[in-house]
Order: sequence, then structure tokens, then C-alpha cells
Amino acid sequence: MTSFSELGSPSPGSTAWRALLALAVVFVLLATTGWTAMRQQRGPAGSLAVELAAWRKGHLPSVTGASPGGRALPDPSGPPRRLARFLDSLTAAQRERLARRYPLVIGNMNGAPVELRYHANRIALIRARNIERKRMHDSALTPLGRQDAGRRMERYEELLGGHRQILAFDPTGSGRAAEVFGDLEHAGRVSVVVPGVDTNILSFQKDKRGYTAVDGMARALHDAERALDPNGNNAVIAWADYTSPSGVGMDAATGKLATQGALRLRALVNGLPALTRVSLMCHSYGSVVCGVAARDLAPKVTDIAVAGSPGMRADHASDLGTSARVWAMRDSGDWIQDIPHVEVGGLGHGADPVSSDFGARVLSADGAQGHAGYFEPGTTSLENFARVGIGAVQSVRCADGDTCRSGLS
Repeated sequence: MTSFSELGSPSPGSTAWRALLALAVVFVLLATTGWTAMRQQRGPAGSLAVELAAWRKGHLPSVTGASPGGRALPDPSGPPRRLARFLDSLTAAQRERLARRYPLVIGNMNGAPVELRYHANRIALIRARNIERKRMHDSALTPLGRQDAGRRMERYEELLGGHRQILAFDPTGSGRAAEVFGDLEHAGRVSVVVPGVDTNILSFQKDKRGYTAVDGMARALHDAERALDPNGNNAVIAWADYTSPSGVGMDAATGKLATQGALRLRALVNGLPALTRVSLMCHSYGSVVCGVAARDLAPKVTDIAVAGSPGMRADHASDLGTSARVWAMRDSGDWIQDIPHVEVGGLGHGADPVSSDFGARVLSADGAQGHAGYFEPGTTSLENFARVGIGAVQSVRCADGDTCRSGLS
């Protein structure tokens, strides 16, 4: 990626000078128009951090539950296989007591059985809903605070509805969540949808323009994969389990949050069964997360597909350091094409993934209509994502002829 030292002293007509000028204009606009929103910070009640602190001091419940069993609890961020072995060694009653005592820890533990995670997160959601229900009537809060509590309470009610499979949940701050569509425990292929800016617990799903929210994106992708492969054993994860930038501001222009998100994305992948083949479907700033994560992803990740990408913090697909196939698409009306595709002093995200110089396999995005339409049912962009997800890469539609299928076996 381009650095200040590589730029030297750019002449007024040089490419580097134009890139610096463009970046300066972009960030002056962002700073002066107030596009960067402040995240609401929430107290520690019912937070994952509080439970983690208690877990690290805790001990395994005895079989009878009458007193602690004396056995120290393992590091919840340890290797997934080690955590899986620990949980497998317990009785059903002991696992249930851990889920009730530490629902956020168990519900977010990579390596824990998925059904146990779903159960623990249901407990955590009920508790979070009850907290917000009380906050709705708390006279110490401002009217805006009570309104926020009401919106959160409604969101938690929705996540508790039906037979939803919540793989991760943390109400702290703006909130994080992940939901599974399909049978994750027995899936041979898993697609992970990684969304972009302004993704939080309140925007996890939307009543209007639902396919622009990560929950709707994943639901549409799962439906599309099942339509193409009715007998396939495929699962899709709506993964909003990282802190995304709030608004199109400085956080969105740097890789800080992407670096943090990449650690969480790698942990998710490492927690999936070893023989599962994984595809990452990354939208907008989510493609920055995927680009940063790529180098250290497990070999089970066979494909990384990005849409509406501002860059993957690399100059070339080979710089990502991954054995996965790299795919890219962009609608002709997507405003992201107008941002400077450079990285200077930590600002910007590098080369344009759909450019011929980057070296990705460029897919057709017909029908996407702008920056937020890539997962809309009936679009070629969604069908291409689905074909990548089920492994039918020989039948994807390229943006230009059949060049994106060159060399595929």
C-alpha cells in the first residue's frame, strides 16, 4: 500500500498529489458536515465484560449444584477445540448451570456446541429485554434514553421470536449479534455475511428495505443457496459480531475497527468444524475486515467475495496472503467507486478490488442498484454470492465475458 515515504515530494500533476488532494477534500467534508456519529455508551449491567470477569474467578458447578466443584473454569478465549473438550466432559446439568450463570460467556464461546450457544443467548436476551423494559420507565433517564430502551426491548423481543438461532449476542454499547440460517452443526458449507458501517443491534434487521440489513442479507443468501442447491447442507451466518464504524467518518476511513473485527472473524472461523468449507461474503467496510483477516484465516476458508468495497488494505489480491479465491463486484451506480482508492498514512483502504490491476475475479452485479442492493432477491449479484457459497464457482456470471472463471477446476 502507498505510504508517505513512497510518495516523496509529489508534483502538482502527479497521481500521488491528486490522491492526497482527494483524501484531504473527503476528510474535510466528513469533519465539517458532522457525518461521524457518536456511539451511545451504556453501563456495565448485563455486559459480557462483567460476566467474563466473574467467569475467570469462578469454578465449575458440582454435579448436584449444591456447591462449587472446585475445578477452575478455562480461558473462554482459548482454542475452540480445548473449550469443546471441556464442555463435552461435563454433564448436561453442569452445562445448563454454566449457561444460566454465564449466558453471555457461553453464548459467545467459539468451541461451545451451537445448540448450547443458542440456548445461552436466549437466556441472555430475556435478561437484556427485562433490563430494557425497566429502563423504559426510569424517570432518571431522559425521554431519548427511555425511547432508546424501548427500541432495544423491541429488538430483543424480535430476536427471541420463533425458532431463531442466535449464535452471538452482547448488549454492551451499540450491541453485537450473529444469527444462523440452516443447520450449522452439520453444514458442509458455511457462508458468513460480514456487513459494513452502522451495523449494530438496532440495525441488525429492518422492517423496510430489509435486504440492506445484515439479517436480511443472510436470509436472502440462504434462500438463494437453497434454491440453487435444494439438497445441499448449507448454512449462512449473519455476522454483526464486531464493532463497525458509526457513520461515514474517520473510523470508516481507517483500519482500526477492521483490525479488531478481523480478530473476531478469525475466532469465528476457527470455531467452525474443521471439515467445513467457509465462504466470506463481505459488503462495504466489511470487505476491509475480510481483507485484514485474510492472511491468518484457516485453510477452510475457500472464497472471499466482496461487494461495494472501499478497498481491502492491499495493493493486489496476492498481498492478502490467503489461499482463498478472491472475488469482487460493484454496481455501476455504487457511490463507493468515487472514493480515492489509496492508503496514505493510515487513511483509505488501498487499491480498488474490481480494478484489473488488483487481480480479483470480477463478478457481475447486475440488478444491484447502488451501494446497498447487492443482496436483493432476483439480482445477479445475489445469485453470484449464492453460487460461490455452494461451491458452484464454474457457473458464476462474470462482469466481463468469462474471465473470472479462468483457471477454475
